[in-house]
Amino acid sequence: MSSSSDHLKNASRASNGHSYSSSNQHKNNNPIQSVLSLPPRWLHMYSDFITKNAHQVSQIESALRSLTYIIPGRFRDAEIASETLHSGVQLLSLYHDAVLLRALSRIPGLSARVPSLHARYTRFWTEKSRLYRRTALLLQVVQYTELLWEMTAKRRGEKVRWRIVIVLEAVKALCRLLLLRITNSRPLVTPVLPEREPIPDHEDDADNGRTLKELMGEDIEDDTLTGMNGSAKAAHEKEWTMPRTGTSLPSLPNPNNINSYLQSRVLTADDIKPAVKLLNTLQGSAQAAEILHILAPLIYVTALARSKNKKSWTPWVLGVAVEYAARQLRERSFRTTGLEREEWGKRGWTMGWWTMRGAFYENVTKSMVGSVKRRMPSLVSGILEDYEYLWENYYFSTSA
Repeated sequence: MSSSSDHLKNASRASNGHSYSSSNQHKNNNPIQSVLSLPPRWLHMYSDFITKNAHQVSQIESALRSLTYIIPGRFRDAEIASETLHSGVQLLSLYHDAVLLRALSRIPGLSARVPSLHARYTRFWTEKSRLYRRTALLLQVVQYTELLWEMTAKRRGEKVRWRIVIVLEAVKALCRLLLLRITNSRPLVTPVLPEREPIPDHEDDADNGRTLKELMGEDIEDDTLTGMNGSAKAAHEKEWTMPRTGTSLPSLPNPNNINSYLQSRVLTADDIKPAVKLLNTLQGSAQAAEILHILAPLIYVTALARSKNKKSWTPWVLGVAVEYAARQLRERSFRTTGLEREEWGKRGWTMGWWTMRGAFYENVTKSMVGSVKRRMPSLVSGILEDYEYLWENYYFSTSA
């Protein structure tokens, strides 16, 4: 009796094992499922690589951007190759920013640090509104690829080129108006997405350094007692553990640098404001000024496309007049916060691009560039000549 029951158990195990192996074999032999599982797996592996090599990735991105500055004029269609590389690096950096932002958000000690006003505001809206996040992402993608679109369209002729340029400016204006609506008529910031936060150094914050090492998969050593070069740290840099409670107190600042330490931890009124209050709601003439600022590039490029003479002052004067009117309306009827003053400063600097556009460039700046080329060494004059081709032939090369 016992032997027959053992045979039944063995048979049951064999049948179960056979069915389990056959099911596994069926899963493994499914080529469609295997292929579909590869992209998410590769993306996850790539994200882990970016997180563990954040500093190196930033250096590689900077090196690739620098390479795009010396490619123009070196071979046939070099401007398209250079802009393709530049647009690709910018889009890749956009993805890297999102990956590193998620990684840094998992560092507990980092929440104690006060981020920049721009980071607080943009992070608030990207987390609160999915529509804001998607619209801002579309706007960034268009800005990163607009010159490449124009270069490609120029091969089809000037009419196609100007149509593409107008469409792209219209898309950008529509995105900005939509962002203005989503944020309840608050002015736009530049850029509209959170910028990449710097990786905290191990020497600046020992706890954050250890947590970041854990996050990046590095081996954790006792860095609180030894420096990065293996030498012993000073007494004020060591953590002190309370004997009764076991609580660790952070290291003290450098005695020779107390003022900067205290200033870095001073909270201003903007630091304790809710993120949504960092920008005021626009009303009346201030709202009209923001709309004029958004529509100014579209108005200018439409007038420029209709003009047959590159030296005509009409499109240039119209574009500057709209931009100047928006600035005057805003200054008369607006009370500013810290983030708003920062944004107005950026917009003030971008007004300088009008010296490189349209009739002002053709009638004034172009002769100045020519005189500079004649006085400079051959290397510098060669670079200016390569970029002069872009300034003269492509609208988005001088677009703010």
